[in-house]
Parts: sequence; C-alpha cells; structure tokens
Amino acid sequence: MSSSHVLIVAGEASGDMHGANLVRALRSQRPGIKISAMGGSALAAECELIYDSSRLAVVGLVEVLGHLGGILAARRRLIDFLKEQRPDLLILIDYPDFNLLLAAQAKKLGIRVLYYISPQVWAWRRGRVAKIKRLVDRMAVILPFEQEFYRRQGLAVDFVGHPLVDELAPLVAQRTVLPVDEQQGGNGQASLKAAAGLGVEDEGRPVIGLVPGSRRREVAALLPVFLAAADRLAKKLEQPPIFLLPMAPGLRHATLQEHGLERYPELDIRVSRQDRHRTMAACDAAMAASGTVTLELAILGVPTVAAYRVSTFTYLVGRLLVKVPYVTLVNLVAKREVIPELIQHQAEPATISREIVELLTNQSRRRAMLQDLAEVRQKLGGGGASQKAAELALSLLN
Repeated sequence: MSSSHVLIVAGEASGDMHGANLVRALRSQRPGIKISAMGGSALAAECELIYDSSRLAVVGLVEVLGHLGGILAARRRLIDFLKEQRPDLLILIDYPDFNLLLAAQAKKLGIRVLYYISPQVWAWRRGRVAKIKRLVDRMAVILPFEQEFYRRQGLAVDFVGHPLVDELAPLVAQRTVLPVDEQQGGNGQASLKAAAGLGVEDEGRPVIGLVPGSRRREVAALLPVFLAAADRLAKKLEQPPIFLLPMAPGLRHATLQEHGLERYPELDIRVSRQDRHRTMAACDAAMAASGTVTLELAILGVPTVAAYRVSTFTYLVGRLLVKVPYVTLVNLVAKREVIPELIQHQAEPATISREIVELLTNQSRRRAMLQDLAEVRQKLGGGGASQKAAELALSLLN
C-alpha cells in the first residue's frame, strides 16, 4: 500500500494551509505515500504541485469572470491528471463549485473521493447536497453541526474537529494561565502583549482588536465603522485604549488609509504585520468582521463583537437564500447567541462601542462570555483534526 497515490485540491489560502497540514499527517501515518496537489505555497512545500491555486483566489462574480480563463485551464489540467495518473483517492478541500466538477470526473473514472472541510451547503444552496451524496464517498467535517446536517441527508460523514484548534493551541495555553475572570490585563497575557509590541508603559491600558476582515470590500464596509466606534470608546474608558489592527495577508496599508485609518490621529492605533493570531491573542476584546476570524477569536478566548455589512441588494438576497439562525460561526456552533451579531444598520459605532465597554467593564458579563467561548472551543474538538482526517483518508485506500 506504500505506493498509494493521493491528489489533494485546495483553491484558497485557508485550504492550502489545511491541505499542507493534512499532507504532513498522511506522511506521518504512511511514509511512502505519493501525494500531488493543486494548492498554494504551503502545499508546494510539502508535495508535488501540479497547479498553483493562488491564480484562482478570487471572490465575487466580476472577479471570477475576469479569471475564467485560468479557472478553466486549472480544471483541464486536473481532469487530464485524473485520467492519466488515476490516483487512488481524490481529497477535495472546500472550494465547491470547482471541486464538485472534479468529483464528477473522479466518479466516472472510479476514483474514490473524500471531501475535507465542507462547503457551506447547510447555509445556502442546499440543492448541492444531493450532488455531494452522489459524488462523494466520505465527508470529513470540521464543525459539529455539519455532522448532524449530513447524517440527516444520509451521507457518510465524520466530524474530525477544527484544525484551528491545533494551530492556536499554544496561544490558548498562554491566554488561559489565569482564571477567566482575571484574564483582562493579567500576567497570563503579559508575554502575549509583549510579543505584540506592547511595553511596560502600556500596562493597565485596555487592548482592543480592530479586525475588519481580509478582503477589500469588507474593509471598505467595516473599517470606517470600527474607527468611529474606537473614537467613542476612547472617550468612555478611564484608561486610554490601545487598538491593535492585524494586517491580513494580501491587504495593503494604502487600503487601510483609504478607508479612514489616519482620520483619528488622537487614537493609539497600531497596525501589526506580525502573526495575526498572536496579535489577536494579545487583545482584551475585539470588534471583528463576521467570518472565520470570529471563530479564531473564540478559540483564543477573546470577547468579541461581530459586525456584518454588505450592499442592500446582497443583504436582501441573502435573507431569502440563507437558512441559518445566526450569521457567525461562533453562535452556530454554540446554537445560541454567545457573541453579539450586529447586522447591517445595527452595525453602527454607538452600538459597537457600547458592547465593547460592557465586555471590558462588566465583569459578570465578561466572565459569562469567556466561559461560553471555552465551551465553543470544546465543541470544536479536542485537537488532532489533520491526523483524524488522514486516518479517514487512509481507510478509503485500504
């Protein structure tokens, strides 16, 4: 079995990272396995790269149309690879519109398919579930409610846990040195704050994360709101706050300036280009775009207020199509509102600043949220997601 050949397909940066971790886990369990991939720099460092997915990392209809030639070229390359090389297993990571086309080709060729990290069919476009059931041999999901969802649909599915739990474990250990009611500004965070560039002169000052997202449209929608909220916060808190803004990969400083970064010279805003998880772990609270980042902050145990703003048209269409009770993954995992979700007109500076003040000064509320976030982290699995996904993949080769 050492000559087994696996093809992994990841189309986005997060999938590239999770795919690289999966390659290492596969090799730790079966050293002689042959692995090829479509992915980015992370997968390229671990295995044979047959197509660079960084050329396909686009969002939105206009961007997709502009990159259609590259998307079609990638599809042709991978279909040819499946036909010529006949790998024993195809592992798909998220990226559903592209990957389900490959799954259909693999099905025709008799190649088994594992889908690792589910597309969000539980939220919208549920009609794709029937296609997944027809084309995929096994699902390996990273959110607990996904397992329940797919089982109800009659799919073979395993919950392997969220890979971010492993990635963030060292930072979680540092943040949780002290009991939850003592964490804000306590010695348990001293090393994290020092690593984020905070000095002795900053001791006692609240540290608040500004995390407006990683995409230009998110930054355009949320950064001006977050900055106005920060301005209000600075006037309400006894100690002058420090605002940490982790620079997302691929985001330019000019984009932050374009959307208001320098309009509040009196605020102590520090843009961090270091590891963004380490920067977030140094925060006492955060205002964040509603996305994966809220799950990262939850795992780290950072009390958070989530905001969501899109165009009116997109919002109205979303209300018709999206079939979930909450916007943030944190609340979906908890099955209740653990962190505030401020959507559209609710996401305004006065409300955000009021919520953050509560999380910094109301110790009973802060303690309750920290305990809820710890529960969410527990629901995301006890670690070892990549190893469990590798075990599942190898079981399909036996």
